[in-house]
Amino acid sequence: MRLTTKGRFAVTAMIDIALHGRSGPVTLASISLRQRVSLSYLELLFGKLRRASLVESTRGPGGGYSLSRKATEISVADIVLSIEEHDAETTHRRDADAPGEAGRCEIDELWATVNLRAVEFLKSISLQSLVDEQKAKGVQAAVRNEVRRSPSGQPATRKPFVVDAPNSVFALGRRHQQSAS
Repeated sequence: MRLTTKGRFAVTAMIDIALHGRSGPVTLASISLRQRVSLSYLELLFGKLRRASLVESTRGPGGGYSLSRKATEISVADIVLSIEEHDAETTHRRDADAPGEAGRCEIDELWATVNLRAVEFLKSISLQSLVDEQKAKGVQAAVRNEVRRSPSGQPATRKPFVVDAPNSVFALGRRHQQSAS
């Protein structure tokens, strides 16, 4: 498993859908505006998320994307693994009899174990727990078709919703440990 920007943006977009999708499908354009991610990049990510059955698409006016399962049933590992391409070359065994390859094989096994632990850790974090964390920070879902007004009667300006998602498994682990304390 590789943790890349693609995986980070996919997790962020899924948090966005979980927060904003209660009243219907969420458009990629709205996610793009809130998260400051290009629309074409989101289209690429959501094609993979849809093929992995993590999101469903609805066409036409009022269409967009919604979660295909409850947020409690989707793990961060589900999201990241659906986005990241798996390089078959990294999983093959090297010939331990070749000169200099015995030590290399041990290192490959070490990284395979680290990779397995990272996947196990990401499986333990549900999308719902990340949504709850955002809500605890005061992030609220936008209300559709409702223009909020300030006390003066003018349309209120709203700060864009930006997920404060960790950018590595290590940052995610630190955050998870801090919240458990």
